[in-house]
Amino acid sequence: MNIGFEYPFLILVGVLVLIVGCGLSCFFRDRYTVRIPLGPPGGIPFKPPSDLGWFIRLLQGMDLTGLFLLFIAAAGPLLISTETVWLNRGADIIFVVDVSPSMAARDMENQNRFDTARDLVRIFAMNRPSDALGLVAVGNDAALLVPPTVDRVSLFSRLETLRIGELGDGTALGMGLAIAALHLKDSSAPRRSVVLITDGENNAGALHPETAAALLPERGASLWIIGVGSGGEVPIDYVDPLTKIRRSGTFDSRFDPETLKAIARKGEGSYIPAPSAEAFAHAFSRIHEGELIVGRSGTIVRTKGRQGICIIAALLLLGLRGLIRRYGGRALL
Repeated sequence: MNIGFEYPFLILVGVLVLIVGCGLSCFFRDRYTVRIPLGPPGGIPFKPPSDLGWFIRLLQGMDLTGLFLLFIAAAGPLLISTETVWLNRGADIIFVVDVSPSMAARDMENQNRFDTARDLVRIFAMNRPSDALGLVAVGNDAALLVPPTVDRVSLFSRLETLRIGELGDGTALGMGLAIAALHLKDSSAPRRSVVLITDGENNAGALHPETAAALLPERGASLWIIGVGSGGEVPIDYVDPLTKIRRSGTFDSRFDPETLKAIARKGEGSYIPAPSAEAFAHAFSRIHEGELIVGRSGTIVRTKGRQGICIIAALLLLGLRGLIRRYGGRALL
């Protein structure tokens, strides 16, 4: 958001008028002012009960400020904003994110798997503004949280409120993939994709993940599976959103990459292991390159006049100045 003027030279004219006005005021005041002492000869001269110099300067300042605001209004102040408009449609990509408690394991450079996933989704979204991105959460059940949209505010807001354990302790991978496939069914995007981010095996839901993955090629959608974390004992720490109880300790991570590879093959997709934060970020880079669409964009410049605000401010200031001059001086004497 920028500020501009239709006739900026009037701002300079206003500044010159103020300078000349101040100069003339000082010149005539000093040259033509006659000071006559009041009071009896030889006695104590009359003094007003308060110094009115500041009062006069206040009135003069209000006059000059009001006049300058009128010059600003005449200059045509504008609020200028630019908006990027995409001339071609981007990809439709739905992220299916595992929010089971095991995603709280802290083996991503002292950050847990879930928070690292959220950060990488945000970065991906900011780097691909023309793509419509959706969000599905997977726990003991699965739910569509954000349908594919270019509205990044809505996506980031829901990502921020998403919590580990929000959908229970299980991992219904099949349900998550099926929901994503359903919402890509009628998509007309040039590329359609589902990105599954998980650290575990399917242990909940009524639909087998391989069955759900097979739906994606039928809808012209590609499948990417990121297997987060590694096996072994990993520290875990999170607050259960349902019970508000803090759970911490050591988690025995039983990561099974073969199961995820089988799901990827069934969906004619790709499996990417992410045992570390660096590998996790590299996985997102691969998806970015694999789903790349060259976007064409244009810029729209929007302007909104603000003359009315300046005129109202000037009239209020000059009106207040008139009231102060009429009644304020009496109150001081």
